[in-house]
Amino acid sequence: MPAPAAASASADSDLGALPEWNLADLYPAMDSAVYAADLVRAESECRAFAQAWRGKLAEIVAAPDASARLAEAVAAYERLEDLLGRIISYAGLIYAGETTDPVRAKFYGDAQERITNASSDLLFFTLELNRMDDAALDAVMSQGPLARYRPWVEDVRREKPHQLEDKLEQLFHEKSVTGRGAWNRLFDETIASLRFDVQGRELTLEPTLNLMQDPTEDVRKAAADALAASLGKNLRTFALITNTLAKDKEISDRWRGFEDVADSRHLSNRVEREVVDALVEAVRDAYPRLSHRYYKLKAKWFGRDALDHWNRNAPLPNVPTRTYRWEEARDLVLTAYGQFSPKLADIARRFFDERWIDAPVRPGKAPGAFAHPTVPSAHPYVLLNYQGKPRDVMTLAHELGHGVHQVLAAPNGALMAPTPLTLAETASVFGEMLTFRSVLSSTTDPAQRRAMLAGKVEDMLNTVVRQIAFYSFERKLHTQRREGELTAEQISELWMSVQAESLGPAIRFGPGYETYWAYIPHFVHSPFYVYAYAFGDCLVNSLYGVYQNAAEGFQDKYFALLSAGGSKHYGELLAPFGLDARDPGFWQIGLSMIEGMIAELEKLEG
Repeated sequence: MPAPAAASASADSDLGALPEWNLADLYPAMDSAVYAADLVRAESECRAFAQAWRGKLAEIVAAPDASARLAEAVAAYERLEDLLGRIISYAGLIYAGETTDPVRAKFYGDAQERITNASSDLLFFTLELNRMDDAALDAVMSQGPLARYRPWVEDVRREKPHQLEDKLEQLFHEKSVTGRGAWNRLFDETIASLRFDVQGRELTLEPTLNLMQDPTEDVRKAAADALAASLGKNLRTFALITNTLAKDKEISDRWRGFEDVADSRHLSNRVEREVVDALVEAVRDAYPRLSHRYYKLKAKWFGRDALDHWNRNAPLPNVPTRTYRWEEARDLVLTAYGQFSPKLADIARRFFDERWIDAPVRPGKAPGAFAHPTVPSAHPYVLLNYQGKPRDVMTLAHELGHGVHQVLAAPNGALMAPTPLTLAETASVFGEMLTFRSVLSSTTDPAQRRAMLAGKVEDMLNTVVRQIAFYSFERKLHTQRREGELTAEQISELWMSVQAESLGPAIRFGPGYETYWAYIPHFVHSPFYVYAYAFGDCLVNSLYGVYQNAAEGFQDKYFALLSAGGSKHYGELLAPFGLDARDPGFWQIGLSMIEGMIAELEKLEG
């Protein structure tokens, strides 16, 4: 059957024609002969790869032509990773378009199972690489064809202390479909099926969250109450999912020898634990200077001592909220990108011109927003739930930044294009900053300028303060889960403990807010991912400071950073800008930019 997600556009009288992505660049349709043939080919070629190379790498590394032969094996492995990635990317994007559709759910589930089974034949490869003698492999990688893949091989070898015996690795891999993968899918389908009764209207999650930024307080409160009511009715399910996944992670961490609950994430991010700890400490120390200070100021604007939680992201009083039509949002972002670099704008424009974006809100569609890199042989796709708010424009700028980054990194190939999370938010947050500064510079009305500046501060607080609070919540949850299962009430108590600490006394939490942890997908899909947002925001604030100082050659260095993908360590990529994330003072650079914006708002108030 044809994939409905390939439709051209969705009309909205207020927002204009919203684009829907064209997934035919991956496959023509779910029932296409090309897709079916690729699945069969993937299974066959994975088996052939195992027959050709399993058990032979140790012997090859000692041969005179070792570099060429090992490079041949890695290149074959890379081609298979691209093929497998294309198949599962297509299935995942089809599913994201409407997660409540049983046909799409089955299509995605079947693809997961077959790709997992096929890739089981590839597991041996990295395990055998890691059993090689370090000195012998280093010698082979130092020159010849294998030198090209050295960054990937070195990344693989960082996993060496935590890999298990081959059969155990295969068991972990194959059971992921019925383990973590199944619980992730349950979360997605549960969230997508929820309906929230807001003043007599039954809404899905995204429109409900959107109403918490409505100009009318009664509407914001109704949305907040509806969110709490529906989450509360399903809290036992969300608690079960959370407990099961936390225990699943604990089992994996224990078998693999990870000491701290977040160590496996740090390893996959290629970042040192002490660097993350320094970031967390710096942000938590800054809570009083940032979030506590800002929300006290915002409460004053509302004529109150404290803001109820449904007013935390409310638009400023007596300032009309702009609605941006899609064409206007597109032009704002492309103009901002073009002012920095025509090349940046040209890449971003392809997402619009070639239908790589899915923008409308639809029942059953995955909530939130993302940029999916798919595979280097194709191109990224962006999913939005666009509703015309100023924050939606910034989300477009953010996700296009990811997309541009993914396009630039793609020539590194399927093994080295993926960017560790330490740098994965760089282009997205930088794109947001470019767009914000561009729009702000063209805004002359003082009230609108204050509203824009306040909105940017709130976005940065949500990106830095709130995400570090999320990280603290996850640390508490995973640590306590090691002592036994947690009730929904206990999880809610952990949630509230970090919320009060991070947001401060000027935010008043009403009944129901304790359930809000349940809808946040990062806790389910990628534990401890959240600190990457704060890492990226602070890093970009520092980068933007270098850019503002008109450092010579900044654009060229910036494109080199993005084009590196995962082929270089973040420290090596930041060095040309004179930045070092291991310096204890590094994080203060980024935090001071937020503090400066709050001070500017205080002056405007005076």
